[in-house]
Amino acid sequence: MAEFDIGQEADRLSREMDRVGEQAGGAIARSGPIVGRAETGDGAFAVEVYPGGRLKSVKLTPFALRSAPEVIARQIVELSDRATRRASDRMYRTLAPVLGRDADRQLKTMGFEPLPDDDERGYGGR
Repeated sequence: MAEFDIGQEADRLSREMDRVGEQAGGAIARSGPIVGRAETGDGAFAVEVYPGGRLKSVKLTPFALRSAPEVIARQIVELSDRATRRASDRMYRTLAPVLGRDADRQLKTMGFEPLPDDDERGYGGR
């Protein structure tokens, strides 16, 4: 039976993690900023979020500001949810080729899931 050298295996895993980390960083750099965007059909409300849902920007037109505060809040939350799913999709599609055969499980574990192909991805639009 072959001997198992834990130090050698740890070194191999460390090198592999460094390699994948460099490739992931390169993929993200090439893709440009990874954000999700969503806006209402009339453009009165628009949000951008980073993967994970942290708000990058919220834009409201003067027309939007005439709405009741609870309507404004609900619209921002709904758009933020949609934009978060889009940012997640974009992160998934950026990193999946780098991570290889186990990408789906790894990315879903981190909360990044692809949108169905028939869903609008909306990286730059509604």
